[in-house]
Amino acid sequence: MLVSNLETAPGHRVVAHLGVAQGSTVRAKHAGKDFMAGLKNIVGGELKAYTALMQEAREEAVARMVEEARSMGANAVLNLRFVTTSITAGAAEILAYGSAVTVEKI
Repeated sequence: MLVSNLETAPGHRVVAHLGVAQGSTVRAKHAGKDFMAGLKNIVGGELKAYTALMQEAREEAVARMVEEARSMGANAVLNLRFVTTSITAGAAEILAYGSAVTVEKI
């Protein structure tokens, strides 16, 4: 499955637009990691546990989006975008969405 944040795929022609494909996941912070992140806030620097958590969430959301696009008959998703929404204190949703299309090489 071709996935791109571009509106077009170089070397390909869009044959059909099948609609919007999306995938999401809701992730919560780990209490122990949250405590360590609080300590890191005092001295500054990257919160690596949160960076890893967000990367896993993006990968899961994209995988779910690709599965939905595949079920629609698409062989590509163009114009990929991400949205993050706070669900409750300590939990956030990551949504990946894009245009499910069929493309052919030109």
